[in-house]
Amino acid sequence: MSDPVTTPGTAAHQKIDTSVPHSARIWNYWLGGKDNYPVDEEAGDAYTAVFPGIVTIARSSRAFLRRNITYLVAEAGVRQFLDIGTGLPTADNTHEVAQRIAPETRIVYVDNDPMVLAHARALLYSTPEGATAYIDSDVLDPDSVLRDAARTLDFDRPVALILSNILGHVADYDQARSIVTRLMDALPSGSYLSVNDGSRGVDPEFDRAQDAYNESGAAPYILRTVDQITAFFDGLELVDPGVVPVTRWRPEAGSDAPALIGEHGGLARKP
Repeated sequence: MSDPVTTPGTAAHQKIDTSVPHSARIWNYWLGGKDNYPVDEEAGDAYTAVFPGIVTIARSSRAFLRRNITYLVAEAGVRQFLDIGTGLPTADNTHEVAQRIAPETRIVYVDNDPMVLAHARALLYSTPEGATAYIDSDVLDPDSVLRDAARTLDFDRPVALILSNILGHVADYDQARSIVTRLMDALPSGSYLSVNDGSRGVDPEFDRAQDAYNESGAAPYILRTVDQITAFFDGLELVDPGVVPVTRWRPEAGSDAPALIGEHGGLARKP
């Protein structure tokens, strides 16, 4: 296995703050991971006390991403991934799913959390045939992301851009749209965009729980309507079945996940 390449930024030098709950660590807790602190578990438990369904959303989101990647590699023939807002490594990370099918696949992960950086260095190992790199950068600075990603990815060949539960951290919707446009404009024809995010207006209990979380002092995460999530794919060719609850996107046979869930996503090709 090849060592991951890490491009350090300012976050690499920041101290990990264990006194304030962090969304990546809370998400890791809901996924059943161990890379979190008591403050994250307390925040996660407080959230599930109001809305237990968040655990199903977290795990369904992960399963959606796995099915996306499998389609992209096995059916669409994609061999390059740019995964922004990757979060803490868990089971079935992007490179693991992709390189099981095509060992030569190249993956660039992007995040700006020092704890994620530390775990990426330790855990995100590539196959010898492929490559795995980690960029310490922010989705709010797409030009920097693209510049650093070009050290590992060939932007003359198709790239799959993965934005999984990250655009909700961009509070201004127009800015989020602009970021997606800037990133996709840099990718060639035949590239893909995968987006999934929490959806507003589907489950009132989820809406209330997230609003309360956002008012708690933790970094907010903005739920968006299904129409707003769908608009991220403007100008692209949606892969069937389009933008749907993540549990309805090409579900595996025998899946018992709920059909309606407050998390929508889709996959689209750049013509």
